[in-house]
Amino acid sequence: MSNLLTPAFWQNILEQIVQWAIQTFPSLLLILVLVFIFFKIVNAFVKRAKPLMLARMKSGGKLDPAEIEKRIETLMGIMMSAIKIVVWLIAGMLILRKLGIDIAPLIAGAGLIGLAVGFGAQELVRDFISGFFILLENQVRAGDVAIVNGTGGLVEQVGLRTIVLRDLAGVVHVFQNGKVNTLSNMTKGWSAMVFDIGVAYKEDTDKVVDIMKQVAEEMRAEEDYAEKILEPMEIFGVDSFGDSAVVVKARLKTKPIQQWAVGREYRRRLKKAFDGKNIEIPFPHTTVYWGEVIKPLEIMSREGGKEEQP
Repeated sequence: MSNLLTPAFWQNILEQIVQWAIQTFPSLLLILVLVFIFFKIVNAFVKRAKPLMLARMKSGGKLDPAEIEKRIETLMGIMMSAIKIVVWLIAGMLILRKLGIDIAPLIAGAGLIGLAVGFGAQELVRDFISGFFILLENQVRAGDVAIVNGTGGLVEQVGLRTIVLRDLAGVVHVFQNGKVNTLSNMTKGWSAMVFDIGVAYKEDTDKVVDIMKQVAEEMRAEEDYAEKILEPMEIFGVDSFGDSAVVVKARLKTKPIQQWAVGREYRRRLKKAFDGKNIEIPFPHTTVYWGEVIKPLEIMSREGGKEEQP
């Protein structure tokens, strides 16, 4: 303890701090600055490359521009994540070396640890392999609406390890790629809204079909829906006989994610059109029907033997 209070001890500490600040700190600062500059350059490159890639892929004319943008956004996100991991690993090793720590044993130890982890982290490896094939096969992209393992929502992120989606209530769901058993993409290429329109049995189904087509064509003629609706309405015909309605099935093909907005507006207009044409949209009800008219009850009089009817 007496050595700690001597001026020589504190002078030695101060000299080491000054020496570190003069020799080591600038090197560490330089590494961090170079990393910062590198990321700035990469971000600038990505911003410039993205429009060029969009234009190049759009020139082919095979995919919808929105679909192309989703795919590029997903791939760019994966690429940026990989670059960040590699750069920070290199920067970390350089910083440790500048601090006087021998990184050779660390690298050798990391290899052994990686080998050991490889046997124990089979689930992690499975996630990465599954994520790689999901991206390679373009099964789902950020911005799609998908159903993953029975849970539906907007896909916010697709990574090598997980898929993140947010449902209509705002709840965020995270799925490991290796545990994705079912994946349904509802907005890839094009989408569709299927209608099951029930009308009363007394209505003429041909007239109902004409009204349905007319409402769809009126929507397609408007500027707000001309780009959202891709094709004329497909009428599949009478699909079933319900308890109180004849069900006519139809479909409107739309741009991705537009099917719900188009479907709600179409139903609103169809209801008004049915009301204007006196087309009945039935509700569940029960009708009691007697097979024949009930005859009046005949009563024989005890006195005169005459029949009396009430």
